[in-house]
Formats: sequence, structure tokens, C-alpha cells
Amino acid sequence: MSQTRPQNPPDLRPDLAPRPVLPSDARPGQPRIGMVSLGCPKALVDSERILTRLRAEGYAISPDYGGADAVIVNTCGFLDSAKAESLDAIGEALTQNGRVIVTGCLGAEPDFITGAHPKVLAVTGPHQYEQVLDAVHSAVPPAPDPFVDLLPASGVTLTPRHYSYLKISEGCNHKCKFCIIPDMRGKLVSRPHAAVLREAERLVEAGVKELLVISQDTSAYGVDRKDARAIVPLARDLGSLGAWVRLHYVYPYPFVADLVPLMADGLVLPYLDVPFQHAHPDTLRRMARPAAAERTLDRIAEWRAICPDIAIRSTFIVGYPGETEAEFRTLLDWLEEAQLDRVGAFQYENVAGARANALPDHVPEEVKAERYARFMEVAQRISAAKLEARVGRREPVIVDAVDEEGATCRTRRDAPEIDGNLFIDEGFDGLVPGDMVEVEVDEASDYDLWGSRV
Repeated sequence: MSQTRPQNPPDLRPDLAPRPVLPSDARPGQPRIGMVSLGCPKALVDSERILTRLRAEGYAISPDYGGADAVIVNTCGFLDSAKAESLDAIGEALTQNGRVIVTGCLGAEPDFITGAHPKVLAVTGPHQYEQVLDAVHSAVPPAPDPFVDLLPASGVTLTPRHYSYLKISEGCNHKCKFCIIPDMRGKLVSRPHAAVLREAERLVEAGVKELLVISQDTSAYGVDRKDARAIVPLARDLGSLGAWVRLHYVYPYPFVADLVPLMADGLVLPYLDVPFQHAHPDTLRRMARPAAAERTLDRIAEWRAICPDIAIRSTFIVGYPGETEAEFRTLLDWLEEAQLDRVGAFQYENVAGARANALPDHVPEEVKAERYARFMEVAQRISAAKLEARVGRREPVIVDAVDEEGATCRTRRDAPEIDGNLFIDEGFDGLVPGDMVEVEVDEASDYDLWGSRV
């Protein structure tokens, strides 16, 4: 089997959504709006909701700046580097188009945006859909034709047609010192169970084969409604729709063990995305996160006992203020013991407004980079061994893309963009994105697999 295709890099950003796929159908004279969507999958869902509302009002979506009457930039404000990326995107849109409306997490700091780009038409904060629509109406009046402008049954999606993100709540109740998400998006607000299920049903009826459940804290779903275990019946009902259901951002509360039998029974994919962040109790305390790494290992063992094939992915921060070499070595030892399947990491950086900025003993940049490299070396070695152990197994996969070289697929253990791929480079004739086929795994690399259709 060929290994000419690029492998996933070990420094793949685990916080980013896939690149938006913009539709480009418009009738003559129809007002057109462009969209730049930055940041995480939750922001991508916000972009989809905005564009769905605009399509319902008669606007077309432009895939480029030149064809748009105005451009919406949905920004990210999670890290200072993400803020800089957002400002660059706003500047590019202003240069290429000139009529720019800004929304998203960075929109919670309007003076920061207008200070850098005073010519933007409007600035709105995260999930302020009505304000975005008002700004679009002012810049580009709607001109609907009810006999021609049809809204897709699933709404406007910015991902490939066979998978879709399903956001079940807004906001977060945690007070992690390195994060300003609660300041930008507020406290946890869960969507009603019936509303989530109706949206999922519409997506599956429209051809979606995989539902990626997202929120800031998925396992806290329902806490604001006095139902601390609400995610369990929701996951069960979503699993009854016949699509793959993948759970992201699941904090390791004890009742998460109640989700794992759904994975063992095949209702939900055997996959948990758990943001552990670190393993040393003192580091976790400085982060203002639960300092219970030893119990976390017990929970991982419990999950694997219930569902041996479960894949666990996580993200970590290296070089957090005050992190000593001994604390970092504890993290490496924990990683060796936990044997996580998929791992991403950030080098710590200050975020304007975060309480971690004021902590003493910030780690020098060169030390952070060195620790990051050591951390990823361990994670890469674990990943390579786990994938090698899957050679010879048969796996169901979903096809994401097909070109002249082969088909790019994912197993049940891999989420789009942030995890690995399985490549079929022989006998892929007739496959199209969204197909589900069975393969036998032939070869493995550090992050990816190669297989043959069964």
C-alpha cells in the first residue's frame, strides 16, 4: 500500500473547525453575503445558523469576496494568537470587499476591533443572531423571491453533507483561570431535549450520516435545568436515529460511565473527547480545575472495562505558569499510564482578561517549546503503537473525500480534522463522500491507517 499521502502533523490544532464549505448558487440580482468563519466547531454552528436565517430571507451565499455585497467575519477570541488571526481576516475582508460585519467571540470586545479596523460596518458578540441580521439588513437590504428562493431542509451547512455539528448548549459554568469563554459566552444554557432531537432528525433525514455533538461542556448538559444526567437520555435518543453519534468536550464527571454502555451497545460511537488539560494536582489547582488525576485514571480504566474498544482523545496545556520540571514529568508519566488514543496540546499563552496572566513564575518560551516537543514525542509513540495494533482488523469507515489517488476515510475512532484518517488507495472506484464501507487495515503510521475494502 502506498504511503505517499501526508500524515496528520502532531501539532494539529485541536480547537479548530473544518474549513467552511460555502455553497455558491444564486439567481440574477439576488443579494449575496460572504462568510469567513474562524475558530472552533461551536463558532461554525453559529455561522450556519446565521446563513440559514439569511437564506430564508432571500440572500445568496457568496464563496468569494468579489461576488459578495457584504462579508460577515465570525471571529475567535480564545487565544491572543486567535485574536490576531481574526484581526487579519477582518483586514483582508476590508481590503478585498470593503463592507464587513464582525461577529463572534472577539465581538465581545468591540473597541478592540474598531480600534484596529474603524471602517467595519458593525460589531456584534457571540450568538447575537438578531443583531447580525439587523446589520446585514442595513448594509444590504433583502430582496426575496418566495417562488425561487428555497431553503434546504437541513438549513445551510458549512461542512460536507455527510456530517454535521450539533450544538446542544451555550456557555460554560467553569472558571478555569486560562479561559475567558464564560466571560464571552456566558453561563451554561442548555437547549431543550426536544429541540436538539428535532434538529438531529432533520439533519439525518437530509442525508447526514454522522452527528458531532458539541458544546463547551457536553457532560454538563441539563445542569441549568436541574438535570445533571440529561446528556445520557439525549445521547440514547440521538443514537436511535441511525447515524453515527460522536461526543465532544465531555468532562470526566462520575456519571459519564453511564454513557459508555451506550457505546458498548453501538448506539453511540465508542469515542470520548475529554479535555484533561494536565495531570499534576498542583498545576490543575492553579488552573482552577478539579485536581483528581489519580481518580481520572480510575475512570479511564472503568470506561475501558465497559467498552474495551473505546477511543479516548484529549487536549493538554504545557508550560502553564508555575509548571515545574517535576510537574511536567508527572504529566508525561500520567500520559504513559493513561495510553490515550488521540492527543493534542497547546503551549500556554496569555489571553487578555484571563486570570492566569497574573500568576507568578511564567515559563520561558524556549522551555515551553522544549516541553511541547517532549510531550508530543510521547503522544506520537503511543499513537503509533495503538494504530499498529489495529493492523489486520476489520473496521467500518466513512468516506470523507475521493480523488484520483484514493479515498480518504475515517474510522469510528476518528473525528474530522482533529484525528487521523484511513486511506484506501486501491479498489476505491465508485466510492463517494458519505459512503460507509468495511475495510481491513493493512498498514499503520504514527497517526493514520491504510486499508483495503472488504
